[in-house]
Amino acid sequence: MKNGLFWVNVLKVGIPFLVFVALFSLVVNSGGALFSGDFETVNTINFSEQKWKRFWLTKVAVSILYAVYVVNKKTK
Repeated sequence: MKNGLFWVNVLKVGIPFLVFVALFSLVVNSGGALFSGDFETVNTINFSEQKWKRFWLTKVAVSILYAVYVVNKKTK
């Protein structure tokens, strides 16, 4: 974990996983509104009234933990 290459690999794994988790979450939480183009409803469900903080904080935390686990397991 002290190696700089470790953290580069964590980013390489974590960022795509973050994108996947965010998109999957949007589809699960508000798929109908998302596919119909009703982005106001998507915003209301997921991001308005400070909901964006919880939305992104949980996804970033899960992505970092997953990436650290995967990279650590692969480098041993």
